[in-house]
Amino acid sequence: MVAIMNGIRVLEVASWTYVPVAGGILAEWGADVLKVEHPEMGDPQRGLVTSGLVPAGGVAHMVELPNRGKRSIGLDLKSAEGRELLMQLVARSDVFLTNFLPAARTKLRIDVDDIRAANPNIIYARGSAHGQEGPDANRGGYDNSTFWARSGAADTASPDELGYPVTQPGAAFGDVLGGLTIAGGISAALLHRERTGEALTVDSSLLAMGAWAMGASLAAAAAFGIERIPRYNPTDAPNALVNTYRTKDGRFVSLVMLESDRFWPELTTALGKPELITDERFVDHAARMRNNKEAVAELAALFGALTFEEAQRVLGSGRGAWAPVHTPREVLSDPQVLANGYLNDLKDANGTPFQLVPAPLLFNGEPGDTRRAPGHGEHTDDVLGELGLDMDRILELKIAGTVL
Repeated sequence: MVAIMNGIRVLEVASWTYVPVAGGILAEWGADVLKVEHPEMGDPQRGLVTSGLVPAGGVAHMVELPNRGKRSIGLDLKSAEGRELLMQLVARSDVFLTNFLPAARTKLRIDVDDIRAANPNIIYARGSAHGQEGPDANRGGYDNSTFWARSGAADTASPDELGYPVTQPGAAFGDVLGGLTIAGGISAALLHRERTGEALTVDSSLLAMGAWAMGASLAAAAAFGIERIPRYNPTDAPNALVNTYRTKDGRFVSLVMLESDRFWPELTTALGKPELITDERFVDHAARMRNNKEAVAELAALFGALTFEEAQRVLGSGRGAWAPVHTPREVLSDPQVLANGYLNDLKDANGTPFQLVPAPLLFNGEPGDTRRAPGHGEHTDDVLGELGLDMDRILELKIAGTVL
């Protein structure tokens, strides 16, 4: 493992997933990431077990996902002693990471000027739902609302015939993408500080991430004055080789063979109908575009006569870009996922095994160090000891409710 962030200390005052994911990634890359949680309540993400969203007795995967590899301290930031301890931690940190809203940052005195008063050289990174400016700067949000719905992604991804906008593909879909972006921004800010001595403020938001992800569609809407890029269902795709086809056992394969003149002859031959190569309706790309529904119907019939496994064997490895449409569970055993180490086997604090996807970057061919998330306040004693507090003083703070 190449611990590229070895020696970097990150102080995280954040909850839920979007911004904590950034801290988890930095921990995976070797940083010492200290998560500050309320002594009693902790990160509200931990409450998903009691809400029934995570099976009781199972792995709290939505805690593990964003909090991998961190240490946790239970600290009451509203108390005078808690704030004093926080500022001591700020003074020895390289990065302060938060997703608290402006009003909360002001109330707790953890905004940029407050933190920089204790450490002028610290990188101050904040993630939000809607950005730091504008009428909604003080509003919170989640990825399914701000990243997915407000960015135009939900509208663009939803077929007209469905009658309602689809939700994002899964929990934390926008959160993990946004967290990776923040981790990258922090990395760039650390490099800038090393080269110039200047400590930067790093900002990102779920809305910014959604707009970035929808950048091509937004550019097209602006360029052509259209509401959205036209949507097509599988029966009338303009390019029959950029489409999804159902197999006879109800599974699907996805083709993205953009150079249709190159791949049409090879594909139709492999599917057992080479006469489609010289069929005047499909003789070149322009002809296939004019007769797109017929071209789609021909391929649909050919794939519909094959099982999912047969279709994958026919497509092979050399006939353009294609992929099986996998379920999440099938991804767990995908040979490419396993061969490249895109899934790690871990055990939580209770020794229960689970699997977690590491950050999608390798350094010198090696992934980061993916470790379990900490228990609530698991490292409080260790961290306070590092600040020079003896056990008697730590016990006093525990009795007072200042720390966990």
